[in-house]
Parts: sequence; C-alpha cells; structure tokens
Amino acid sequence: KITITNDKSRLSPEDVQKMTADAEKYAEEDAAFKNKVESKNSLENYCYSMKNTLDDEKVKDKISEEDKAKAKEAVDGALSWLEGNQMAEKEEFEDKRKEVEGICSPIMQAMYSQGGGGGGDMGGMPGGMPGGAPPGGGAGGPNIEEVD
Repeated sequence: KITITNDKSRLSPEDVQKMTADAEKYAEEDAAFKNKVESKNSLENYCYSMKNTLDDEKVKDKISEEDKAKAKEAVDGALSWLEGNQMAEKEEFEDKRKEVEGICSPIMQAMYSQGGGGGGDMGGMPGGMPGGAPPGGGAGGPNIEEVD
C-alpha cells in the first residue's frame, strides 16, 4: 500500500493523484528489480561463504587439494562473472548459483561424511550451508538434527 501525505498543503490533489498512479504503475517493476537484487546478493553471499569455508583451518585437512582447487575455481569464476554482469537478469544469477552449488555441494557433502567440518557448522557460514546439506550420502555417520 502506498501512502502520500500532504502535510504542508504543498501538493495539489492532481499532484497526489499523479504520484499515486506513478507508484502503482511502477510497483511491478520495483518488485522485479528487488527480486533480481536478492538473487544477485544470494549468489555473492554463497560464493564468499564458500570461499571462507575453503580457507578455514578446520577444513583444510578434510578436503583434497584437487577438490579444493575445483571449488575455488568455480567460486572465483562466479565472482568474476558477477563483476562483469551486474545487470544480469534474476534467472542468470540463480543459474550461476546452481552451477556453483552443483560443484561445491558434493565436495562439502563428502567432507562432512568423513566427519570433518569443525563442529557441524560450515565454517564462515552462519547457520550452516544455505539450503542445508544435500540429501542422502551419510552412510554410517552420526545423525545430526538442527534445532532452532
């Protein structure tokens, strides 16, 4: 809901009407832009969180150098892409995030199934890995429940 106040009587009724019409006219465009910015921020946050996790001392010994290099390459590539594509569409940001997650999630899952990962929380990632750990995989390991 949009509210326009005319406290000092500086606006004519026509001005108020025009401002309200403009606000309603651009509401859909504003919502789309907001969603696009949220998708961009989501990608950026995921990449930096993953970068922090890969550099964390607690997980250094838990990830092979090959996997670490592969994940870093994906993260650095996404961050470089992000720098050159600030005005990309929402779907492009989401696709890029899925691409990075597709590379990093199996590596993180393997690390956690080996008992690594510094206390059940993904180092540098408040609240754990976004979207939670991928389903399946934890054969014979402890069952961990997140309690809010």
